[in-house]
Amino acid sequence: MVFCEAFLVNDNGERNDNDNECWKLRIFREHPEMRMTISQKPYLVGLTFTVAISGLLYGYDIGFIPEALLYIKEDFESINNSSVLQELIAGTALIGAIYGLIVGGVVNDGWGRKKATLMAECNFMIGSLVMALAPIPCVIMFGRFLVRLNVGAASVTVPVYIVEVSPSEVRAGLASANVLLITSGQFLSYLIKYALTEVPGTWSWMLGLAGSSALFQLVLILFLPKSPRWLYLKGGVCVKE
Repeated sequence: MVFCEAFLVNDNGERNDNDNECWKLRIFREHPEMRMTISQKPYLVGLTFTVAISGLLYGYDIGFIPEALLYIKEDFESINNSSVLQELIAGTALIGAIYGLIVGGVVNDGWGRKKATLMAECNFMIGSLVMALAPIPCVIMFGRFLVRLNVGAASVTVPVYIVEVSPSEVRAGLASANVLLITSGQFLSYLIKYALTEVPGTWSWMLGLAGSSALFQLVLILFLPKSPRWLYLKGGVCVKE
């Protein structure tokens, strides 16, 4: 038998949607020792945390910008003298996140969760470099827009990807990894800000360091599988268990 998420497929490839009781629930009721735990699937845990690095970057982005803005004002007199520019640097990120949510949903449906994550991380790396090397305030705003495009797209993609690759019995636990890494990213940003306080070009390092984590995640994601549910919806091959 081939099992694809919530429905059963027989050996002839025919779906049995008329089953009144979930096949997996019957198996687990009769053989409780077959229930999976997270510790039994280290690859699945690694996959989950690889994808959830996007949440870490999200948390880092939330945490660093208030202090980075203080150092940016020291290097750019125009920003220091204009509260409008300061608000635009912060507000542009929200506009990017809104567009990221919209674009992320379209890319998820059309190209799949894996490609959506890859595109988001590429965008994050480019945005981080643009901000770190920005010669004028407008370039910082553009970099913030690119970074938050990733944040918006990842907010749509990561939970869906994790849920779709996870067996039902450990799905809730693995899905919470994204939230865990968001808060971890905020904490990490405070540690990095403290470490870089006396370093020349503090704000550039704060903004640019996130790109290294995005590059690390980008390399790891290349080795991850595509979502089985997305493959099924696109007419792909179901996953055998």
